[in-house]
Amino acid sequence: MVFDDKCILVTGGTGSMGSMFVHRLLSGEEGTPRKVIILSRDESKQHDLRTSYLTRIISEDDAVFNNFKKKLEFRIGDVRSLSDVCSALRGVDIVVNAAALKQVPTCEYFPRQALLTNCVGASNIVQAILENDFPVETVVGISTDKAAKPVNVMGMTKAIQERIFTSANILNKNTRFICVRYGNVMASRGSVIPLFHKQIKAGGPITITRAEMTRFLLSLSDAVDTVINAIKYAEPGETFIPQAPSATVENIAKALIGDRDILIENIGHRPGEKVHEILISEEEINHTVKKGNYFAIKSMLPELSGSGVIKNALEKELSSGDYVLSLEETVELLRKYDLLEIQDDSRELLR
Repeated sequence: MVFDDKCILVTGGTGSMGSMFVHRLLSGEEGTPRKVIILSRDESKQHDLRTSYLTRIISEDDAVFNNFKKKLEFRIGDVRSLSDVCSALRGVDIVVNAAALKQVPTCEYFPRQALLTNCVGASNIVQAILENDFPVETVVGISTDKAAKPVNVMGMTKAIQERIFTSANILNKNTRFICVRYGNVMASRGSVIPLFHKQIKAGGPITITRAEMTRFLLSLSDAVDTVINAIKYAEPGETFIPQAPSATVENIAKALIGDRDILIENIGHRPGEKVHEILISEEEINHTVKKGNYFAIKSMLPELSGSGVIKNALEKELSSGDYVLSLEETVELLRKYDLLEIQDDSRELLR
């Protein structure tokens, strides 16, 4: 089992993906870790996550709760701080770097802050491992579709994060550095579905930036599966990509509205937005292979790309505008993940 007796550090572990990944670690379904460490700078979110475990309806044999009591360690710290990262990495086997500034407009207005978290944070992890000879087995960088052909600061900094981790395999052959890249995670904090829920609850209108804008849609569980499968199967320098459906923002809004009398208002592009997102660019398809249900982008560095001719897994770039769900299919996708019901801020963190 991949996590048996491992110490796993999750930076940004109180975010949507990070907290779900921690929950899966504590479930023991992929092996029982020796310790799980959450490193984040938000004391409030750490308190909320801790409380969400303490208030669970439990039984004596509840593995998640028992592992929470015995295995989970909360650490206040920041990936921007090399000393914080060094302290957190001692004794760690696997690192999942989920710490990020990921709101597109925020990154446009504060590019230096995005650089510090998304790039310097990644560099600190690499530097800490190298300078201290920490015997870390695997580091996973969490990236985004916005890193492919980036036009905004968030995507640019995530693309650089990918390169920081890829090149680290050359500097340190004792640690495997890999990445995952995926699109919008449905119902994650700050994403469009919770925003639409709030707007519907307030009586509308729902605000969209452009009706034909499309986005890849991935469940939190599928995002975590991508990370776990990358840890299991990715080779050094590879970036794992899940296959995910896409939908127009307008159809997402219409699906959530249902038969309610709610208006949809077009407000125009936000700073840095694309109409369609790209998961794999036309340049990257030349070194993309298929691994099970995932695509794997192999590194362009010759030391990591392997020998021989790669049989391309794709004939063209993977765009959210290529195969778009109909309104009815969008409704079914959201129903599958129980997202049609309007939720409020008090919804339990662990679903």
